[in-house]
Amino acid sequence: MTTKLIGIKEFRQNITTLWKGAQKEKIRYIVLYHSTPIFQVNPISKEDITLEKLAADVKKARIQAKRGETYTHEEILKELGF
Repeated sequence: MTTKLIGIKEFRQNITTLWKGAQKEKIRYIVLYHSTPIFQVNPISKEDITLEKLAADVKKARIQAKRGETYTHEEILKELGF
């Protein structure tokens, strides 16, 4: 991934062009204000989104399991019609 430094003014003026380029060319922007980095903009892939959702689902499932909110093997088979 390529990293580019960009001023806040240029970022605001060209945000649409920049995010499209970031996605297409895998560019990370470090946005500067008076030569001081204030934030970064990274492209997010569909794989990243899927992994984030999976991690959230696993976390939720672990909490449910700790509370005893589980199903038996027989209950799952019955729900699936077996």
